[in-house]
Amino acid sequence: QWQLVESGGDLVQPGGSLRLSCEAFGLILDYYSIGWFRQAPGKGQERVSCISSSDGTTFYADSVKGRFTISRDNNNNRVYLQMDSLKPEDTADYYCSAADQATCPLNAGEYGYWGQGTQVTVSS
Repeated sequence: QWQLVESGGDLVQPGGSLRLSCEAFGLILDYYSIGWFRQAPGKGQERVSCISSSDGTTFYADSVKGRFTISRDNNNNRVYLQMDSLKPEDTADYYCSAADQATCPLNAGEYGYWGQGTQVTVSS
């Protein structure tokens, strides 16, 4: 039985920071490419970031580049998303996902494992 559990979402003021955590049970995250997706109310799903299993290559959406950082903590079987300089447009539900591929898939459908999400609200 596998499970991905996200945590760290919160209400934060613009310019603030949050660190999202994705913890895995029944999966060894180091073997998977891990993606963070988000979905804002009334909008489609967006791939925010990803880290590959092959060599740790990272991807960031243009909307978050320079502000978000994805990283692995293999000792604790977690992947983090550090979010700095948050903007109101970052408000969304954030989901952790895992793909059994060496490189980061572009499409959400290629990620076979998903968490339940954590809510991030950026507002003054």
